Amino acid sequence: MTSLVTTAHERGITTLTLDSPDNRNALSARVVGELAEALDACGKDPAVRAVVLTHAGPTFSAGADLKAPPSPYTFVALLRAIVELPKPVVARVTGHVRAGGLGLVGACDIVAAAPEADFALTEARLGVAPAVISLTLLPRLDPAAASRYYLTGERFDAAEAARIGLVTVVGEDVDRALTPVLDGLRRASPQGLAESKRLVTARVLETFERDAEDLVQRSASLFASAEAREGMTAFLERRDAAWVL
Repeated sequence: MTSLVTTAHERGITTLTLDSPDNRNALSARVVGELAEALDACGKDPAVRAVVLTHAGPTFSAGADLKAPPSPYTFVALLRAIVELPKPVVARVTGHVRAGGLGLVGACDIVAAAPEADFALTEARLGVAPAVISLTLLPRLDPAAASRYYLTGERFDAAEAARIGLVTVVGEDVDRALTPVLDGLRRASPQGLAESKRLVTARVLETFERDAEDLVQRSASLFASAEAREGMTAFLERRDAAWVL
């Protein structure tokens, strides 16, 4: 079976590529499982200094695969694995990011995006909410921007994503923009990176400890609701949901 998460390694940097472009790298149970396994292997491999998470095709991730979604607990475990990995995780984004895909981006330590990248939290339009991904997003995002984009589902570009705290650097040539970042990571010691990451992720991990169970339960309840069924059916049928005015 072809892997949906491919791996490459060069000079201490392992690149994990979401490689399911036919369904816009939707986060199925299989993709989440493969990504979790790949991250675990990176964490155990002393040759890996840092991880780059990127994508094949024009979409980083369209969010949860509505036909084969992971359980909320499994997805929470993946997000926490990224945050707790004792090695930096750098997102490289050159396309569209939607819903749960923003949760992945928010879990990363550094995010580089191309100007053509765009983002949207579309959950409210489907009858649900960005519950689980709030674990990685709300500690990082500007509160006023979080209110706007959580509620409206509007798309926003890479420059706006940088302004509100989601993206670290925007560059016409993303790989060129990442060169000094990756060089800096290669120059840092493994212990120095691990301990420095613990400092900058402490507040995010506090959110996991405090809120994860409540948000998992809230997510499960929303996805089981009548409004969510209508929203997802409308999405799959490419029509407006019944509540659209």
